[in-house]
Amino acid sequence: MKNRIIGLILLILMFVGGWMCIDYQNAFHSPALVNKTVYIEIEKGDSLDLISDKLVAQKLSVKPFWFKVIAFQENALKKIKTGEYELTSGLTIPQILALFVQGKTKQHIITFPEGWSFKEILHEIEQDPNLEHTLNGVDFGSIMAKFKSDMPSPEGLFFPDTYFFEKHTSDVSLLKRAYDRMQQVLQQEWHNKTEGLPFKTPYEALILASIVEKETAAVTERPVIAGVFIRRLEQNMLLQTDPTVIYGMGESYQGDIKSKDLTTTTPYNTYVISGLPPTPIAMPGRDALYAVLHPDKGDSLYFVARGDGTHVFSATLKDHITAVDKFQRNKK
Repeated sequence: MKNRIIGLILLILMFVGGWMCIDYQNAFHSPALVNKTVYIEIEKGDSLDLISDKLVAQKLSVKPFWFKVIAFQENALKKIKTGEYELTSGLTIPQILALFVQGKTKQHIITFPEGWSFKEILHEIEQDPNLEHTLNGVDFGSIMAKFKSDMPSPEGLFFPDTYFFEKHTSDVSLLKRAYDRMQQVLQQEWHNKTEGLPFKTPYEALILASIVEKETAAVTERPVIAGVFIRRLEQNMLLQTDPTVIYGMGESYQGDIKSKDLTTTTPYNTYVISGLPPTPIAMPGRDALYAVLHPDKGDSLYFVARGDGTHVFSATLKDHITAVDKFQRNKK
């Protein structure tokens, strides 16, 4: 009887051992999720138990016991990094743990298009739920102080681009990247500029680049328009550019410019003030910066929109009036 009991126990142990071996192999090699993508956020202080619970809550085929065993085998116990992770179909437990250890977190995206104002940038940031918001209600001066900048306005000082960031990145941190990027690009373009331009500082070039950015979306026209404005500056002519008037009107702009708007003095009304406005009016891209620092060498002093996104350029006021009659007043 005793031998039979021992034999039965051994048989049970062999069965259990075999079952555990198979179960372990399945846990190690089988995909933890199929035909779906899920997101999991690991926070500071999360234990392996809590992490496995989060995986189970997302309907992954994960057994907490084997998850901890495999984590021990993979030497991942104290190496898992916090953050939000994107887990895709076909990943196994070892592969998931490798993502956690390597810190390959999900990257979110935000885009600041060329020509946007700083208010538009802030609005886009405020609407993004993946950023940590610290700037709500903060005045522009305080924002610039965070970047140790003595510029009078944040306008135009952030480079338009697509930025990738981890969840819970602060709005200030994201803006700092865009600010540093603009400083880098501006210095690069300034260093390689054409000689003899009427700019005393890179900031003045940035101001004109923002105007060129708002005047046309046609890349090939930007050096030509830049050339027009630079010749106007050199000849002490008013810039007379509508985008600066619109910017100076602020919230009162409702889609059109009236005659009184062109005669009302604001720091940005270039139909009244001479020279450049005090700050940029938007974020210029690299093409606009390059254009004002390598302007066209023609003789045109005027331009008018054709209505198709391009412009007609004229060297004399007479030719300009003819172009305005044709394309703006619909005269033959």
